[in-house]
Amino acid sequence: MESTRQFLEALVTPAELHRLTDKELGELAKEVRQAILDNVSKTGGHFSSNLGTVELTVAMYAAYHLPPDRVIWDTGHQAYPHKILTGRLKEFPTLRKHGGISGFLRRTEHPLDSFGAGHAGTAISAAVGFAAARDRQGGNEKVVAVTGDAAIASGMSWEALNHAGEMGLDLAVVLNDNRMSIAPNVGALTNYLAKLRSQPTLQHVARRAKEAISKMPDPITKVADGLRHGITHYLAPDVTGTIFEELGWEYIGPVDGHDLPTLLEVFRNIRELTYPVFVHALTVKGKGYEVAEEDARKWHGVVPFDLALHDMKKSAGPVTYTQAFGDAICQAADTDPKVVAITAAMPDGTGLNGFAKTFPDRYYDVGIAESHAVTMAAGMAAGGLKPFATIYSTFLQRAYDQILHDVCLQNLPVRFCLDRSGLVGDDGPTHHGVFDLSYLSMMPNMTVIAPRDATELREMVRWMTDFDSGPAAVRYPRGAGDDRLPEHRTSIQHGRAEVLNPELDKPNLTIAAVGSMVGVAWEVATRLQEHGVRATVINVRFTKPWDEETILGLAAQTGRLVTLEESATIGGFGQQVQARVGELDLPIRQQIIALPDRFVEHGTQAQLRHEVGLDAESVLAKILQRFSVPSESPHL
Repeated sequence: MESTRQFLEALVTPAELHRLTDKELGELAKEVRQAILDNVSKTGGHFSSNLGTVELTVAMYAAYHLPPDRVIWDTGHQAYPHKILTGRLKEFPTLRKHGGISGFLRRTEHPLDSFGAGHAGTAISAAVGFAAARDRQGGNEKVVAVTGDAAIASGMSWEALNHAGEMGLDLAVVLNDNRMSIAPNVGALTNYLAKLRSQPTLQHVARRAKEAISKMPDPITKVADGLRHGITHYLAPDVTGTIFEELGWEYIGPVDGHDLPTLLEVFRNIRELTYPVFVHALTVKGKGYEVAEEDARKWHGVVPFDLALHDMKKSAGPVTYTQAFGDAICQAADTDPKVVAITAAMPDGTGLNGFAKTFPDRYYDVGIAESHAVTMAAGMAAGGLKPFATIYSTFLQRAYDQILHDVCLQNLPVRFCLDRSGLVGDDGPTHHGVFDLSYLSMMPNMTVIAPRDATELREMVRWMTDFDSGPAAVRYPRGAGDDRLPEHRTSIQHGRAEVLNPELDKPNLTIAAVGSMVGVAWEVATRLQEHGVRATVINVRFTKPWDEETILGLAAQTGRLVTLEESATIGGFGQQVQARVGELDLPIRQQIIALPDRFVEHGTQAQLRHEVGLDAESVLAKILQRFSVPSESPHL
């Protein structure tokens, strides 16, 4: 049974927090945490990270004035308290559901979602932009960026910190330091933050603030005269400076991110400052839910679970593409000592946990630094290794120039493994991996492949291990492979497709399907038989270089070709084929079935594929309509 919400139920805007006493704000924070527990246990979603930002968010929104002040959140999966405090509590049962509210921040969802956030490391840069726009237009609103201890390590964060410090902007950055992201943080910066955390300041904030303020130079002293115990500047006796201060920021912290009275003092006072301020807040991921505090990594993202029993059981189900890749790369490394694996803070999601344990000296987690990961892989390849850069499709977009300039231009054999290609589901448009096929295919020297199922992914990883002629990328979807396909397989050869039903007598339609759509094509071909249509099904495998001989040869025989892909239409496989058909002036009627030229919202993969016309029923209808096949027609 859900708890009563004396303060939260009546809350519509953050401005109403200013009417509450500090004691009442404490009660409100409890209600916000309980609301997250009650709702996310039913809907699933990002869990432990949001439990860790409750007091931080309540304190900020009670101290600042939203609007006109702005708070810019990094990634968005720590911003459920923000959504709740901005009047969306009643909509939380629809979280991440088709047609419901997003699990991230979206400007179109709410006026106080000032900047969309799905990829990490963007908040500070966006906040610098807001502050510059304010100053240019003569405004006086305050701007705050909230980032995380993983996102702060990204290159964009440091570019923005450097620029804002040089400009001397009236801007605050809050570092939500919970000592981990989805995976354990890595790098020298992590060690540096640990050193700051270890200073004995947290327990002596009030006692030492007066001493700290007295050390501030004019005109800071005048501004800070009334700060009382809210600011902990240089409180640690053995720290003579911080890297943030060298970049032009006033460093405040570390402060306890769950000590609401202290946080209220901090934020109420720094709102009066007019220069760059960096607040280092220590939080506990999963705060208030014991099992999530003990294993924040497991409870980072959850499916619906029993809140009282702490029971989160994910169905074992069939082998997923991610699991198949994890097994395959371990096998590759076992037989080839040159194989190394790189991830950008996603060992769980990319299936590299087993590799990391088995081959720790050949495993590299670079943190949220995809650009660095790609160029590092290029250097490894140039140095004689066989690097597998294993990155979600949506995150590889952040390294476009590095792929083009550092890998493809030099024709280096970097192996790109793109998990979550296609429509990923509940995480929505920021995480759909629908552009990789288009932008990778336009890069000279690049080979692009897509498996029809998890078994074929294993074979492709083996093939890529031995492929040294240039860069190669394999794209594969979230979830399990297709079990509708015939088991007969042919060996993988560079640039060659696979015909699934070569024995078909007198085909009158050719369907060339890419990766996740091969199973759909097979089902559609089976159902087309009811309409007298005999469709040859081709597993494209290679979208670059693609198999012109097989695909155009069969299409020329049938005179009709359908290309089917779970990727963007523009620049996709279908358009490559279409251009070649035009160049050769072939008498082939082609139908391209791919994703529409728009961003696709969130929902289950099945819902979204139906919405965009990529499920079997929709594809069947499109083919029948395109080639004018009535239900009673015996042939095309």
